[in-house]
Amino acid sequence: EDPSLERHFKGHRDAITSVDFSRAKKQLVSGSMDSCLMIWSMKPQMRAYRFLGHKDAVLCVQFSPSGHLVASGSRDKTVRLWIPSVKGESTVFKAHTGTVRSVHFSSDGQSLVTASDDKTIKVWTVHRQKFLFSLSQHINWVRCARFSPDGRLIVSSSDDKTVKLWDKTSRECIHSFCEHGGFVNHVDFHPSGNCIAAGGTDSTVKLWDVRMNRLLQHYQGNSVVNSLSFHPSGNYLVTASSDSTLKILDLLEGRLLYTLHGHQGPATCVAFSRDGDLFASGGSDEQVMVWKTNFDADYGDVVKPQKYSSSVDGTHGTGVEMDCGIHHKKTKTQDSVRTHEQQEEENSLANTLEHIMGQLDVLTQTVSILEQRLTLTEDKLKECLETQQKIIQNKTN
Repeated sequence: EDPSLERHFKGHRDAITSVDFSRAKKQLVSGSMDSCLMIWSMKPQMRAYRFLGHKDAVLCVQFSPSGHLVASGSRDKTVRLWIPSVKGESTVFKAHTGTVRSVHFSSDGQSLVTASDDKTIKVWTVHRQKFLFSLSQHINWVRCARFSPDGRLIVSSSDDKTVKLWDKTSRECIHSFCEHGGFVNHVDFHPSGNCIAAGGTDSTVKLWDVRMNRLLQHYQGNSVVNSLSFHPSGNYLVTASSDSTLKILDLLEGRLLYTLHGHQGPATCVAFSRDGDLFASGGSDEQVMVWKTNFDADYGDVVKPQKYSSSVDGTHGTGVEMDCGIHHKKTKTQDSVRTHEQQEEENSLANTLEHIMGQLDVLTQTVSILEQRLTLTEDKLKECLETQQKIIQNKTN
């Protein structure tokens, strides 16, 4: 069955720049050139929340792994951390000296990496928004930065036409990939952590093995690639292009599966849900669209390409076999190793830990908000005291 458009959301007043699902798919966040974030409920008839705070275009948004926080970066050079509830409270910090184009949480939710037009990548603690370190070898705007799934590496893409791989511990650039012929708009890690994919203004998507630092696959399209997202299985990749299309690539066979038309004008951003059942896209048409993947349930079989032949648009893979952790179909014997009781126990423990982490996120964020308010109150008290002192001095004189 082909991917199908499930819902579309309207509410932004300018182009959508970024989309992301919460862990449980209950909410979807979008950022826009209209300087707002919107939190959309996936439940029917539930109203959306509009978050105001940034003074200029919001260029990137992401839910924390627990789903209890949302990070956003803006052209106003700040990063905000929001509690995605009706109050829409947030803390703000001046992150860079230029536009912030990318925000990304580490998989444990403890760190945040940001990328900016000031040509730097910065890493911060989430709970105190404390600056940790900066990475600065790019010689032009940095469009995107991502943690590896295990948190040991960072990958970045830039208008200097390079993709750089960084070691988080040594803080050194361990490799630069220079095969792109234009600005590199977006980069991300494969779920296995063993390879990366990047797309850019040269209308290509390239995949590299980060262990061998070699090019694995190359897809040539007809239009600028603005965004991409790996399916959680690692077997598929979805891209958003300036020709208004979304393309789904089959990484097992190195070919294009589907070209999807929905947006009027450039498709600017795209992201799979955490379980891969859905993906969301945004465009310059001010619309957020939610699509159902309709892939085979076990994600091991290749999607049947009934309708891809007329939509290839010159896109092709190199035919290089992907050996970086793509999951082939599991056998029933492998699946039956764990008992039902073990799985229930593991699920229960995971849910408890997730709940605790979520509560910690909310508590620390609330503390940060209170600290900011206290600082403001202290500043006002100081101003009042200074004013009183001046009045007394004037009367004395």
